[in-house]
Amino acid sequence: MSSSSLPRTSQFEPWRLFIVYGIVFVVMAMLLYRLVVLQVLTGGEYKAQAVENYTKSISIPSQRGIVYDRNGYVLARNIAAYNLVITPANLPDDDADIQRIYREVSKITGVAAGGPVTEDTLNFAKQFSACIDGPTIADMVALGDSIAPYSPVKIKCNVSEETARLVRERAADLPGVSIEIEPIRDYPTGSLTANLVGFLGPIPAADEEALKARRFVPNRDKIGYAGVEASLQEILAGQNGERVIQVDVAGKELRNLEAPIPALPGNNVTLTIDTRLQAAAEASLMQEISFWNTYFNTVRISSGVVIAMNPKTGEILAMVTYPTYENNRMARIIPSYYYQQLSEDPRRPLLNNAISAEFPPGSVFKLSTATGAYNEGVVNDKSIIFAPGQIELCDKFTANETCGANNTRPFVDWIYDTRPEGFGQIDFFHCIAYSSNVCFYKLGGGYQDEIPEGLGIFRLGEYARALGYDRRSGIELLGEATGLIPSPDWKRITTTEVWSTGDTYIASVGQGYVLATPLQVIMSGATVANGGKLMQPTIVRQVTDAEGNVQEVWFNPADFTVWFAKTVIDSKGDQTKQYVNPADPNKPLVKPPQGSYQISPFVPNVKWDITKTPLIQEYNCDAGYCQAVEGQKKVVNPATMTAVRTGTRMTVTDPSGTLHKVFTVDYPLPIAVAGKTGTAEYCDDVARKANRCQFGSWPTHSWTLAYAPFEDPEIIVMAFAYNGGEGASVAAPIVARVLQAYFELKAIDIAQGGAAAP
Repeated sequence: MSSSSLPRTSQFEPWRLFIVYGIVFVVMAMLLYRLVVLQVLTGGEYKAQAVENYTKSISIPSQRGIVYDRNGYVLARNIAAYNLVITPANLPDDDADIQRIYREVSKITGVAAGGPVTEDTLNFAKQFSACIDGPTIADMVALGDSIAPYSPVKIKCNVSEETARLVRERAADLPGVSIEIEPIRDYPTGSLTANLVGFLGPIPAADEEALKARRFVPNRDKIGYAGVEASLQEILAGQNGERVIQVDVAGKELRNLEAPIPALPGNNVTLTIDTRLQAAAEASLMQEISFWNTYFNTVRISSGVVIAMNPKTGEILAMVTYPTYENNRMARIIPSYYYQQLSEDPRRPLLNNAISAEFPPGSVFKLSTATGAYNEGVVNDKSIIFAPGQIELCDKFTANETCGANNTRPFVDWIYDTRPEGFGQIDFFHCIAYSSNVCFYKLGGGYQDEIPEGLGIFRLGEYARALGYDRRSGIELLGEATGLIPSPDWKRITTTEVWSTGDTYIASVGQGYVLATPLQVIMSGATVANGGKLMQPTIVRQVTDAEGNVQEVWFNPADFTVWFAKTVIDSKGDQTKQYVNPADPNKPLVKPPQGSYQISPFVPNVKWDITKTPLIQEYNCDAGYCQAVEGQKKVVNPATMTAVRTGTRMTVTDPSGTLHKVFTVDYPLPIAVAGKTGTAEYCDDVARKANRCQFGSWPTHSWTLAYAPFEDPEIIVMAFAYNGGEGASVAAPIVARVLQAYFELKAIDIAQGGAAAP
């Protein structure tokens, strides 16, 4: 029997089976673990990703609010701009038809149709933003098709209305081609109100994340860059709406996934400006600049400012700065060449020089010195001051320093060249009326036995600040400067030099280190005109919603936030008022922030009344120098304001007054006018470059402010001309013509049955 026929013994080993079972178990466990991870642990993430793949949020743009002047004239509005667009997914399937459409669109827009699309041409097209000349139609559409075929591709922006109508009429012949309507800002008054209204620009990268959280869309939505467009951004902007939709893999819209959130239009703003008076002020300023530049056959006056304000209410009726810019050129994009041109102009046309520029105020500042000197008893109604054409003043650095040839120098009056003997013996009122420098040198710094103790720089600073200098006014405009009222500490820190009495003399006439904005100058005049009451300057008269309902709005000048008053009903059914900031609506306040004031509906806001509010720090000057009395402040006596106002009236009524000729001969008004002129020496970078800073013959700025009617003022006008020369010769005629325009407009309004005054 062969061995092959014998039965085989089983060689199966159990451990092999265990290995197979183990492998199967491990694999099953891994699959089960992965299944648990995918379905249970991270299922929500993958579901969210799946939902995100077919979910798309579409922002619904809101309509920006309209800006009006006080008479309802539109200063900023939204108009329709037409963009020609092509939706790649809606083009025909046949390439020949597509090329025909490209050629037709090219004829309409002037954009090249293009040839075969290559990788190089696509890369070239990626370098350009929408509507920028460069890529061909074929390249732009191919690029859009590769990214989002159902999203319209902008071929030509801002086409004419006739072109838009033609494209719509030929819609059947041009499938995929359509007109997209885009709102853009329009400024009917253009450069006349550009520095007040401002313009819009793209969302800056630094603000992108914060604004995206509030449904703003970068590269589409715009925000204010200047003027009220910037400072009242939260009022004008409104709130974008939102649609959440389902799309397929190609981006085609299928259905709404959630109820759409409608867009909330921005609120409308009515300014205090009267466009008619604004135009008259600009014309008056330009007329004077043109006259003197032609007369001297050179650009003598390079810039200027005119402001008109109601001193009783603080309403700014006109605010003109020259040079300015054309904000309509910024409506769609901000042209780089134009912006660079404006930025490099030394006259700074992009800034509102009425609030942002600081100049030595010159003799208009003497109202501060006069108020302080009279209130402190340095001078009174019966005082007689000797005002020769020139005096020798001792420039002391310490109270005990003796006077000698080394520290005594001449100080001249402005009339010295034509009248060396000066004004002679004059009283306090004529010091103001004649604007005598010598008189105010003595009042500010003292003079020998005649005025043993002058006002001094510390007390002068107190009265200047009480009249509105040395701090921002809080007006609803960005970029306001503070000005400067110097002090010994300021000079020591800034220049490392010690204060001298000569500095006080110069500061008393608004020169030296003293700086002020044109708005501060008119505020000081308004305080005097108003008998000591300083009103909050404002350019906002009213805020209304889209239905025309007036909104209660408060403005906080500390951080430029606005607060809307909202009535809410609590759990008990009681009504309470809350104040909501649109930028942070979830944190309402029970009252507006401290320092805020109501801007809508308009309510005159009193900043302070210097005859009632103790603002003036008491100083003890018995020891030869003035030292503050801790915790002691006082008011200004109403008699002081009456005396200063009398002096401003005499500038017109006295035959030698600085405003007499302007308002009685050149531009006579049947209404009592009062005011103050100013001529301020300066030496800035422009003057140094022109080598004009020659001691004893420095260039001068021209200032004038005037108010009327004298008994019950309803308007005050301030004019400033850079390098204009004498205030009475240059700035005063500007003021006179604006006052004439105001009362003529008032008469027209009354005759037509309108308001008695702007």
